[in-house]
Amino acid sequence: MTDKTTYLTREGRAKLEAELEHLQTVERKHVAERIAAAKELGDISESGEYEDAKKAQALLEGRIRELKSLLSRAQTIDDEQTGNGEVRVGSSVTVRFEEDGEEETWMIVGSAEANPRQGRISNESPIGAAILGKRPRQKVTVQTPSGVMKLTIVRVR
Repeated sequence: MTDKTTYLTREGRAKLEAELEHLQTVERKHVAERIAAAKELGDISESGEYEDAKKAQALLEGRIRELKSLLSRAQTIDDEQTGNGEVRVGSSVTVRFEEDGEEETWMIVGSAEANPRQGRISNESPIGAAILGKRPRQKVTVQTPSGVMKLTIVRVR
């Protein structure tokens, strides 16, 4: 685990807190029931069901630890932090690609909430890091895994 600050939107924090609550209250009970049922079947030394349940328990406890750690070092992004016209974590940014003139809008989020297919890019990604602190009409050149991209910031909300 790392001590690095994780940025979360209010919705992202709520989603992770709800997941943690569900894992601790519902899934732990379910896994414990699976383990108990497997023990009742007899010799656990050769029980595939018991081994599967124990593996599920280990994965569950790992995810619970991960969520607790992430939430303990999370900084929630406030709406007022994003409203100064400069790209920040939590901003919605429209960019125009120099190559083809196409525009895309992304929300800049912390890595825990990133989902490029949903238009949510991480502040730690090459593009996210490159546009942080920029304002509308500024041009940005970004080295990405697929090559150099040139883009212009169109709008920041």
